[in-house]
Amino acid sequence: MRIDDLESWLERLWNGDKRATAKLISQVEDNQRRIDIMSQILPRTGQRMVIGITGPPGAGKSSLIEAITQLYRDQKDKVGIVAVDPSSPYSGGAILGDRIRMQSHGTDPGVFIRSMGTRGHLGGVARSTIDVLRILEAAGYQRLILETVGVGQSELEIMELADTVIVVLNPGAGDGIQAIKAGIMEIADIFVVNKADLPGAERLKNDIQMMLDLNGEKSWRAPVVLTSVIDQRGLTELHNQITAHQNFLIESGKNLERQKKAFRQEVWSHWEEITRQTFETTWANWINTRDVLEQKNPYQLAEKIWTTILSLESKNHSSR
Repeated sequence: MRIDDLESWLERLWNGDKRATAKLISQVEDNQRRIDIMSQILPRTGQRMVIGITGPPGAGKSSLIEAITQLYRDQKDKVGIVAVDPSSPYSGGAILGDRIRMQSHGTDPGVFIRSMGTRGHLGGVARSTIDVLRILEAAGYQRLILETVGVGQSELEIMELADTVIVVLNPGAGDGIQAIKAGIMEIADIFVVNKADLPGAERLKNDIQMMLDLNGEKSWRAPVVLTSVIDQRGLTELHNQITAHQNFLIESGKNLERQKKAFRQEVWSHWEEITRQTFETTWANWINTRDVLEQKNPYQLAEKIWTTILSLESKNHSSR
């Protein structure tokens, strides 16, 4: 993307142009003019709430997202979907490809689906996920949905990106025990027992409710919704619970608390990335020196590298 092109691409984005949306997302994902692009987009964002959907593989997350998307489309809302899948170790791209799985909305002009690879990033989301969600918001998508990889302790990062976190589980798959082991009782705002047409759905619902009872009283108690995409069961109830939770966040002021935590985490992530890049550069300059090869104490070497980084930063600041 040439410098003189950026303004025209952004203008097309403000008008909801899908090609411009895809182009700018690709640029940000590849870290091409990321700061320039996002500096223009940030002032136009921050009003939309993000629905995060996570759960073990095979829980039916994609089909559930399709059904929720249809409910929003019936209301004439535009829907932006970001599906983060495991990355291919060869290409770095998403392996599962949700744009293929969500075929019913693939050609809908009011729906934008973006599959992203984690590219080795832990936590169930890619580093540029928040930027992609903001680009979709700036493009005029009123409903933002984020689907993440699997579920487990490393998935807590979804709490920093989503306002309403939905955990999708299946009957008969040991998901009740998995919920305890993975600690997802803490991240779920809504539990969904999907494929409720299968045996054991009510039992799993009762197990989750029992675990919620043991979890103590909270200002928001996560509801447990039985859904089945096959017979369209529970989808309207899920839609209503999402609305109820988002209203709760606004009325209680907890949406502002989450935004502050999310912003802190985002600043930390960017600082961490800058520090890592600086370390790699510094290490590359030192790695062939006798000082490094003879250094047996990693703690002292870490302190020495940090001192060098601070010294370089101080010199750069003085020269400005």
